Amino acid sequence: MRLLIAEDDPKLLKSLVHIFEANKFAADGVSNGEDAFEYALSGEYDRLVLDIMMPALDGLEVVRRLRGAGVTTPALFLTARTEVSQRVEGLDAGADDYLPKPFSVSELLARVRAMLRRKDNYIPDLLVFNGLTLNRATYELSYDGESRMLSGKEFQIAEMLMQQPHGIISADRFIIHIWGWNTDVDTSVIWVHISNLRKKLSAIGALAEIQFVRGAGYMLEEKR
Repeated sequence: MRLLIAEDDPKLLKSLVHIFEANKFAADGVSNGEDAFEYALSGEYDRLVLDIMMPALDGLEVVRRLRGAGVTTPALFLTARTEVSQRVEGLDAGADDYLPKPFSVSELLARVRAMLRRKDNYIPDLLVFNGLTLNRATYELSYDGESRMLSGKEFQIAEMLMQQPHGIISADRFIIHIWGWNTDVDTSVIWVHISNLRKKLSAIGALAEIQFVRGAGYMLEEKR
């Protein structure tokens, strides 16, 4: 198994490469986001281990760009950022796991082995409606060979709509599901994300559209 390690602390990078090599992994190390993106883009790695705070590109942007380029290599973030909102941000960007610093070597190795096992048994997790496909692993919306990447919030809205086609989902239900009960987000934010989703559906020529039902909410249905 071959890993790519991206960490801007040279001592920690050297230690990580040594840890993985001592445990029968092949490991390459880079110290900035630009190199991490270029190396990972090759598709030669089974797993990515990325620091979030790196020069050039941070780990979040590296993963976003990789997912946008269709690279689905599982990614684990190593970071000192431990707030729940920050963890959610990393997962929304397309990461598969998150390990806060400081961490134990045994837990790091266990998480990498677990992710590799999941990759070996990987089956694309797709939602399909009238030819429109939403890939839950890559946040990619596709139709007839055309595709667009979705942001984290766009993906969550699209996922809810595609799980319940022809069903009406209220703006309040979107807000509670995505942002939680205690939030200052109002319905105008939902409208903005819905507007962006409509543009992407149009751009790929999908025969599906998001309809607004006055006084009730939104639903996904076949394009008229």
